[in-house]
Amino acid sequence: MKSAFAENRPFLMISLLFGISYYFACVLNTPELPEPLIVLWKGAGVSFLAIYALVRLHRLDGKIVGAFMAFGALGDMALEYDMIIGAGAFMVGHFLAIAFYSRYRRHKLGFSQKLFAILLVPLSIGIAWALPSDRGSALTIALYCLSVAGMAAMAWTSRFSRYQVGAGAILFLVSDLLIFARMGPLETSIIPDLFIWPFYYFGQFMIATGIVRTLRHEMAADSADPVHA
Repeated sequence: MKSAFAENRPFLMISLLFGISYYFACVLNTPELPEPLIVLWKGAGVSFLAIYALVRLHRLDGKIVGAFMAFGALGDMALEYDMIIGAGAFMVGHFLAIAFYSRYRRHKLGFSQKLFAILLVPLSIGIAWALPSDRGSALTIALYCLSVAGMAAMAWTSRFSRYQVGAGAILFLVSDLLIFARMGPLETSIIPDLFIWPFYYFGQFMIATGIVRTLRHEMAADSADPVHA
């Protein structure tokens, strides 16, 4: 138990340190630091979640989860330089996550849960399309939203905890919708600045830890070793 904590928990602690400190130092304030350093600071939080997944899951699952977390971190950093490249990195991560969740589909879904997942994608796309003031970008934004909404719907219908992985994916989706709202009705509002990063980062944190915890417990079913995410 002590070995697991010493070797693996620090990656979560370092991730939290970077993720939370970035919000207070770089989102709510304007630090007098070189831009490349701020960009690396931004990407570090989710980068350490990728490392955490790779270390805790010594199999293909860990590589896949680590990969879509890594593309998220890459997207975080690339957005500071180019929106198209950043969105492209996120989309690759979303498609990897969709493929991953499809391997872990929940066999039985309640009617309300199934209805929620079915409606989530078209409603999210419709909202994303309606938000930007620049109507020329509406279609591109809607197409991007298809990937993140599809990821969230697949996470919600997977057999991972809805209260952790499913809710984390929904937070991720909401953070993106707030970005789109900042291009339109919330352009002058403080709301996006306050909530985009916390929703995104803690959504990713919930996804990574929820997946690792579930799969680690399943791996422990064949052994008597205690498991800690």
